[in-house]
Parts: sequence; structure tokens; C-alpha cells
Amino acid sequence: MRSKKFAFTLVSVILIFSVIASACGSNNSGGSGEGTTEFRMNIGSEPPTLDPALVQDNVSSTVVNGLFEGLTRKDAQGNTIPGVAEKWEVSEDGLTYTFHLRDSKWSNGDAVTAGDFEFAWKRALDPALKPEPSTYAYQLYYIKGAEEFNTGKGSVDDVAVKALDEKTLEVTLKSPTPYFESLVSFYTYYPVHQSVKDNEAWAADASTIISNGPFKMGDWQKNSSISIVKNENYYATDEIKFTKVTFSEVLDSATELSMYETDQLDWAGKPVGSIPVDQLETLKETHKDELKIEPSANIYYYLFNTTVEPFNNEKIRKALSMAINRKDIVEKVTKEGQVPAYGLVPPGIHIGDEEYRSVVNGDYFKEDVEEAKKLLAEGLQELGLSEMPTIKLAYNTNDAHKAIAEAIADMWLNNLGVQTTIENQEWGVFLDNRTALNFEVARAGWGADYNDPMTFIDLFTSKSGNNNTGYANPEYDALIEKAYSTADQKVRLEAMSAAEKMLMEDMPIAPIYYYTNVYMVKPGFKNITMDYKGDIDYTRGYYEAPAE
Repeated sequence: MRSKKFAFTLVSVILIFSVIASACGSNNSGGSGEGTTEFRMNIGSEPPTLDPALVQDNVSSTVVNGLFEGLTRKDAQGNTIPGVAEKWEVSEDGLTYTFHLRDSKWSNGDAVTAGDFEFAWKRALDPALKPEPSTYAYQLYYIKGAEEFNTGKGSVDDVAVKALDEKTLEVTLKSPTPYFESLVSFYTYYPVHQSVKDNEAWAADASTIISNGPFKMGDWQKNSSISIVKNENYYATDEIKFTKVTFSEVLDSATELSMYETDQLDWAGKPVGSIPVDQLETLKETHKDELKIEPSANIYYYLFNTTVEPFNNEKIRKALSMAINRKDIVEKVTKEGQVPAYGLVPPGIHIGDEEYRSVVNGDYFKEDVEEAKKLLAEGLQELGLSEMPTIKLAYNTNDAHKAIAEAIADMWLNNLGVQTTIENQEWGVFLDNRTALNFEVARAGWGADYNDPMTFIDLFTSKSGNNNTGYANPEYDALIEKAYSTADQKVRLEAMSAAEKMLMEDMPIAPIYYYTNVYMVKPGFKNITMDYKGDIDYTRGYYEAPAE
């Protein structure tokens, strides 16, 4: 029998070793340190869906981008590189793409075929898709016959995507599209296993999600956490070093930071988490090697529901937008180095070889309280209203969104005498309400799906499933169609810049600021990247113990 002295000594040694290990940052996979194979981050809330055809938000896409892969994917620099397609050819007229698929498998061992892509794309376009139509179907309108099928004016047989054989996919476009190779890396273009046709709820159950990406579903604790695990059937499985990625679902930024500092998270902050604003200055000193603040091609804005009074009046929308002090918002509220926005397209977006904002002035309006008061009075008179009714402002639950909403409500009250009630909503409910136009004013954010101004500008066409404003302007739509119809970058630039100017004159949205990416990552985690648009790629990440 061991003596009490020996037992006490052993416990003491264990405790001392634990403290040393903690101090050295052995933080992952239950404190495994070197050889770490798990990556842990926060996504803030439950993903509304894990069906690529239905995804429309960063929470869902952060998970889905690990589970699925398209014909192409992006490298760490944002360049388009082969994905499931190992090569492709483009016809001389720029209309026909022929993709040749590599040998790859689904997580259940079935071969990934060209027919799976044809099935997935036509499924996303199906106006009768269950449980609901795809809001992103318009991203497939580049394909000949796609818009007609999605809008009920054509047949699925006329959609010009065809599996020539199991490894060859032919796609014919309506017009030359210089960024189509980039587009097919986007989640709406991901394949889905054809077994989903028999199960509308397949994406809501971990056991029925069959994926083709670097990871497959692991454990799903609804409204708590999701884990995805390495997919041994992935064609490049040797490149995947993490055996597990765990996503926590924590709304409160202070809790997220606490989890990071107590070794429960390896990554905190953007793209879908957040870091408390009041802690940033301290963190710049205490975690200077871990805290990153970088520009991002994303915009934060407010939506006006243009289908309801008084927001159906352009002058009232302009008055509310002009009464917001954006400099105060970014310097006194958000404090993350954001840039006030007076247009739609953020810096960092290119058209051809040029940055769009370097050739197109992005200041389409200015803040002017006196002019805002005048416009408000004129707008109310046009509607026959004696005073502005109390505004209902909605945001998805998040302390940063709340702080911005409170600040803007104060500005509307102090500058215009307008009362505002603010309401927070759970993420999935909030998205449903926005899509159904069940709001008056609501917060929104948009990031690039590909590096071209069109990814922002076509958002507000009458055909866009993500146009949550009710705005419909035939002249605006015509400019977008003109830009769609040509590969001539000069013509495209003229059409898109004219459309952006028109949008800012009609003001269905109030731009607030262009985002920055603010995040923290633990020492030792390598090759986890944030691209120009703020999307995280953890698929090729790995852990390497820092030098002592």
C-alpha cells in the first residue's frame, strides 16, 4: 500500500505539470498540445440550414464550406484553383465550359459524378424545392435556361448544364462571364448526393448529411455545438491535418472571449463570432501577437422595407440615412477601424485588373441633418402624414448590433425627432422575417461571393432572392442585364457604376460602414486563412507547437 506522503507528492507533481502545460499554451483537443488535431471556433448561433442550395448566411456557410466542395475552390490568396474538377476548357466565345472531374467520393463511399452537379444545380433552381425555394437561385442565372426554369417560364430540360458522362460536365452560359470559374467555388454550386431527393429534411440530421468535402458530419448538439470530422474519402485527405473541427454556438461576445482565454476556443471573432469592443484596446496590449484587424470586402447596412408606409417614400428613406453620423458609429461604437460607407461596393473589389473604388467615386451622398429634416417633412407631406410614426428597427441577437441600433435610434431622435423601438431576434427567425418582408427597418450585412462588383450590385435587382427590401426598379434591372450581357469590362463598369449611383439615389438601404475582420487565433495554428471578403478557410489548417 502506497503511503499518503507518496500520494500527496504525486498529486503535487501532476498539478505543477498541469500549470506548466497551461502556461505553455497546450490548449487543444483536451490539452493535447503538440500533435493537436482539433480546431475550435465559435459561430454564434445555430445554422439556419446546412443544405448548400438554401444557405444564405455566414453562420451556415462556415460549416458547409468544410463539408462540401465545388468544381473549383480558392487558395490562401483567393485565387481560383481546381477542386472536384481537375481541369476544364472554355470555348472561344466564352459561353461553354467543359469540366473534367477527378476521381472523388462522397463520405459514404459513392463516387462523385458530373450527374451529381447537374442534379444539385437544377435542384437549387427548382421553384418547387422543399422545404423552401432557394433565395440564391439567381446566382445560377448565368446558365442558359436557368432563369426561365426558376421563374416558371421554362423547363428543367432547357437548363444548359449536362453530364456528358460520369466525369464530364458541360455548362453553357447566356453571356460570357469572366468570373464564372470563381463562381462555381461558391456554395450554391456545390454538389449534393442524389439521395436527398427522397428526404426533404436531410440537412437537419447529422446522420443523413452525406458530403464530399474535406470533412463530414460528426456530432450535432442543436443550439449548442456542431463538430465535423475528417472525411477519409476526400480525394486530398493527405492535405487535411485536423481530424475534427468544433463549432460552438455562443451569442455573447464576452462569453466567447472568456472561452478563448480559458482554452475552450482556438479562434475568436470574425467571420461569425465577435470580440467585445470595450476589450479591444486592452487586447491590443495583452494579446498583440494573436489579435488581428484587417480590411474586409463587406458592408454593414440597414434595409428599408419599401413596400410599407412610410418607407415607401424615397425622401423619408434619404432623410433617415442622411441623419446617421457614420464617423461617430465607427469611432465611438464599433471601434474596429471600419470605414464609413456612402456607397455599396466596398474597397478591395476588382473589375478586371483595377480596384473598382479606385476608378468609381463611392461617395454618393453626404450626411446633412438640415437637409434630412427638410426631406422628412416633404416626404410626410407627400404621404399625408402629420408626423413620423415610431420606427420598428430589428436586428439579430448580438451585443454589437444592439449597440449600433441604440446609437442610430438616438441619432434619429436627436436629429429628426423620430422615435424608434428596437427588437432583437434569433438568427433563423430574423432571416425568415427579412425574407418575408416582415419588418420596417432591419440590419444587414453583405460580403462578396466572388471578386467582382456584380456580387454586390445584382443583390438589389427585382430577381434577387436576397433583395430583402421590396425595391424593384426596371431601369436598375436593365443596367444589370447590360452588365451581364458582355465581357467588355469598360461597358460593364459603366453599367454597374450607373446602377450603384441609382441605388444610392433611390436609397432602399442605408449604408453604414465597410467591415474589418477582427479576430484572435491561438499561437501554433497555421494556414487558417481569412480571404479578402472575410471568409475563413480552416480546411488546410494545422497545429505546430510554438517554440518555447
